Amino acid sequence: MQEGHQTAREDLILEISHVTKIFPGVRALDDVGFTLRRGEIHALIGENGAGKSTFIKVLTGVHQPDSGTILLNGQQVRMTDPLVARRLGIAAIYQHLAAYPHLSVAENIFMGNEQLRPPGFISWRNTRRRAARLLQSLGSSIDPAAQMGELSVAQQQIVEIAKALSQDASVLIMDEPTAALSLTESEELYSIVRGLKAKGTSVILISHRFEDIFSLADRVTVLRDARYIGTWDIDEADSALLVNHMVGRSIDRFFPQKTADIGEELLKVSGLGRTGFFQDVSFSLHAGEILGLTGLVGAGRTEVVEAITGVTRPDYGTITLMGQQVRFTRPGEALGRGLALMPEDRQKQGLLLPWSIRDNVSLPMLDSCRKHRLLSQAHINRMGSHAIEQLAIKARSGLDTADSLSGGNQQKVVLGKLLSSSARVMVMDEPTKGVDVGSKAAIYQIMCDLAAQGFGILMVSSEMPEVMAMCDRAVIMRQGRVSTILDRADFTPEGILRASMPLERKEETPA
Repeated sequence: MQEGHQTAREDLILEISHVTKIFPGVRALDDVGFTLRRGEIHALIGENGAGKSTFIKVLTGVHQPDSGTILLNGQQVRMTDPLVARRLGIAAIYQHLAAYPHLSVAENIFMGNEQLRPPGFISWRNTRRRAARLLQSLGSSIDPAAQMGELSVAQQQIVEIAKALSQDASVLIMDEPTAALSLTESEELYSIVRGLKAKGTSVILISHRFEDIFSLADRVTVLRDARYIGTWDIDEADSALLVNHMVGRSIDRFFPQKTADIGEELLKVSGLGRTGFFQDVSFSLHAGEILGLTGLVGAGRTEVVEAITGVTRPDYGTITLMGQQVRFTRPGEALGRGLALMPEDRQKQGLLLPWSIRDNVSLPMLDSCRKHRLLSQAHINRMGSHAIEQLAIKARSGLDTADSLSGGNQQKVVLGKLLSSSARVMVMDEPTKGVDVGSKAAIYQIMCDLAAQGFGILMVSSEMPEVMAMCDRAVIMRQGRVSTILDRADFTPEGILRASMPLERKEETPA
């Protein structure tokens, strides 16, 4: 095993040694070590379930380790609760932001750290002034008086960084910071993080995206099965090496070989439009085909599939499903006619998180689970067990709740819901978003297997390698319209990107 260069102890701001955390029946961290230099961006990666989330919670005082030591600036510390971690200068920005949408930006920044004036009242003038200075230091012009819920996800990320700086954080943990950001927003965030590094802030970066890691990190550490695997300087690592250590084996064919024959037309969209969102969208999907729907974030891709599947209603155009013209008013109606949707946000739209795996999987097919007007628990149990076995969901049983699973396994449960139905057309909106490499490979294989069985798959994706490796054709959208449709033989990164980029506005020539 290759490891990164040794670091002098005086260069370390954080040193974690032999940390173990055990939950009933689960060893979540097993003798894990980690070091962080001053002014360093250190990536921490691994499959879902590798121990990254538990690591964050130990470091921020949510969980206390059963054994091991944590040194901060050379002194041993115990994070007995999150307030202790915050006072010691450790702050975390999570993938699912814990913001207060109905409060102002300034109030969010100083929540729990209010700016007071005698005899203990909040000084709103000082609060807004300090918030403005913090945001300006990050190169942001966000109005401190703006309501948090009115900001984009990227802007909310910046506010969360400002909040960490307001607490004098010297160690900033960023959990999947670009998962919901566009390419442009990601680049803007990269610039901010590099600026923090230049000012001496140390950053622990947790991401499934190799673009984040190779753009930002100085070093990268891999966890697998709750154990420390190794640390490498970023110039000593590549994606193949990291994937190999993350999954414990070499993935020679990360993307499976697709062998399905293309058959009859299953879905045809003609001149579809929804005012203010997209217009004149046309394409077709055939049996055995994986059709990509791609383009930059904001191009209208999700809005198109929502209109097709009944989440919203198009204003004009036609949808033909297996030879019949249709117009759905809700996704359940589309599912009953053989058209299933895997939504982009699995937690908000795809799952009932407090429900069990078996109850989530059987939800679309409750009518078929009835016996004498009563639900057959045995049938529901069989559907849950079948999904766990078929999709290799990591769970103890079908009784495990969806919110107890890792992101990749949650996505498999959503896929299990689709497979429990009688749908023949699968619409998958960002099916591997926020999913580790092992789960990605499993989902890709399932998609190829479905295509071989004669299913038609419409896949929305922002990841160019995914589109180029998985799709037979790609519908590329730009500014709410179909820019072009490419056959697999014509795929090139430059061609796809060129077709996705917004058209430049031409200057009007004065008469």
